[in-house]
Amino acid sequence: MCFSRASLPMNFSSSKIWHGKCTGLIVMDAIAPATTHPTGSLDAKLRRDLKTLARFIELYCGENHPDAARQAVSLRTHDVRGIAGRAIALCPACTQLLTHAFVKRSHCPMNPKPACKHCPAHCYHPRYRAAIGEVMRFSGRRMVLGGRLDYLIHLLF
Repeated sequence: MCFSRASLPMNFSSSKIWHGKCTGLIVMDAIAPATTHPTGSLDAKLRRDLKTLARFIELYCGENHPDAARQAVSLRTHDVRGIAGRAIALCPACTQLLTHAFVKRSHCPMNPKPACKHCPAHCYHPRYRAAIGEVMRFSGRRMVLGGRLDYLIHLLF
């Protein structure tokens, strides 16, 4: 992506910046939300989607990786504890999936956001896309059968 210095969004930072010699443009390889933003600055729909993702992956990890070593998830780009309402402990593979899912959902250009399976432009890496599909199928069934009203509301609205 190319931005002039004046058109850079104020709430974004970059992990790699290259200054073009001829054009004076900044090329950004990876745009990520600024690490200093308060969790409260996320809009309600995004916050709800990220919380649902965290719950789905936590449920999946607990049931499918019971013997794996777990660590509390801490991301540079998101306040996971603030979003989920509590600390989330996952195995390394599920932590990578959660990180990928949070970044992709936070930067989704679609407005209104469709379900990923109905999206015309799939932004997930194929490996993560298959993994999140498996997580959604497993955890979605578990939450519906377990009578989770918050998940039913998420499905309907």
